[in-house]
Formats: sequence, structure tokens, C-alpha cells
Amino acid sequence: MSRIHPETRGTGALSTIIQHRWMLRSFISREITNRYAGSVGGVVWALVHPLAMLAIFSVLFQTIFKVRFPELERFPFVAFMAMAMWPWLAFSEGLSRGTQAIVANSPLIKKVAFPHELVVYAAVGAAFAVQMAGYAFVLIMLAVLGYAVHPLGLVWLGVFLLIQLVMTTGLALAFAAVQAFIRDFEQFLSQALSVLFYLTPILYPISMVPSPFREVMDFNPLVHVIEPMRQALLFGTTPSWLNLAGMIVFAALTFWTGRKLFNRLSPHFEDVT
Repeated sequence: MSRIHPETRGTGALSTIIQHRWMLRSFISREITNRYAGSVGGVVWALVHPLAMLAIFSVLFQTIFKVRFPELERFPFVAFMAMAMWPWLAFSEGLSRGTQAIVANSPLIKKVAFPHELVVYAAVGAAFAVQMAGYAFVLIMLAVLGYAVHPLGLVWLGVFLLIQLVMTTGLALAFAAVQAFIRDFEQFLSQALSVLFYLTPILYPISMVPSPFREVMDFNPLVHVIEPMRQALLFGTTPSWLNLAGMIVFAALTFWTGRKLFNRLSPHFEDVT
């Protein structure tokens, strides 16, 4: 029988987080510290890598391919892409690290009685914290260069990032439970994320996608988070209330389903990790 704190059985996620907030803070701190342990200028490299990606894509699409679309009339390609790149990085890294959280913390799970979901929350939360710090840095740099985002967009940014965080955590809970039993699952996830990157409007606006393909892309929930988020930041556009309500419901259902699966399999983690 896996070591799960008896008081957490059947409790809600928020109650679990509040009751064990000190442990969650410790796990998040450990996640961030371990990520940069032994690394010279680790935090700097966390910013340099995505900035280098932005520079490469900017040269490739703006200078070599000379891509033009209406959204670039007032903003350079690098600004257009940055608005979507960091939310994607938060999702991708949060989901990847959250999926590996149970296996990575196997020794702790076998020795200490605590809610296993906390290590998933910590992995996702730490990834979002790091990437959002980078996002803030990029937005500030863009403002210094004369490409400040719309003030109203910052409000919607917070709303959509919260939706994305809940959705990512729900998926990470489900995938972490699967990963505990099927060790090759992370390889599949890595490939799936590579494909999903190009099926998400990061390098291009959704308006450029032909109608038949756009209907297929509508099944990608990130489309309904990242595209309205970028439109709000660039132009102060108010998102569709129907889309917003739909994404709130979808994120809540994803989290509820992921946590339910996770808690169903959680008692067996000690035997398989």
C-alpha cells in the first residue's frame, strides 16, 4: 500500500493545497533549485534559450521567407511570436515535468506519507513560475523598445494563464499516473508536444489557416487560450465570452478528470515506481 496521508483521502484539491501549503512551497523551491543546481548562470540560460529561439524564428520567417500578415503591421514578428511563445513554454515544460513527477520522486513516495498530487502541483507550478518570469522580462524589453502591450491585455493575460495552469495541471496529473505504470509514455508525450507546437498558432495567426484545417485546429484547446491571449495583448481585444466560458469549463473538467484518475491509481504508485 502506497504511503498516502490518510487525512487527504477524499478531500478537494484546494483543501489539500491549503492544508499542506508549507510542503508545496518546499517542493516548488526544490524543483526550481534542482533545475539550476550546479549550473553557472542557470536562470540566465533559462532566458537565453527561448530568446535564441525567437531570434532564429524571426530571421527565418521575417528575413528569409519574408512572411507578411496583417498582425505584423504594428508589431515586429519577434513581438508577435513572443506573446505566444512563453505561454507555450509554460504549458510544454509544465506538462513534461508534471508527467515525470511521480517517477522522479519515487524514493520520497516510498518513505513519506503525503498527498502524492503535491509533487505534480510543484512541478507544474515551478515550470510556470520560471517561464512567467521570462515572459515578464520579455514584455518589459518589448516595452523599452517601443512595443508595449495593451494595458487591458495584461488583465486578460492573467485570466487565460490561470485557465492554462488549471488545464495543464489536470493533464499532468493524468499523465503522471500513466507514466508511473508505462515508462515509455514520456517518449510519446515528447513527440506529441513537438507536433502540437506547430498545430498551435505561435508562428502564425489563426486567421492564416484555411477554413477546413481551422476546423480541425479548433479541437486543440491551446488555440482557444493562446490566440485570444495574444490578440488581447497586441490590440486590447476583448475575448469572446462564449470562448472564455467554454475554456473555463474545459479546464475545470480536465483538472477534475485528471485528479480523479490520479487518485484512483495513487495507492499503487509505491509498487510500480
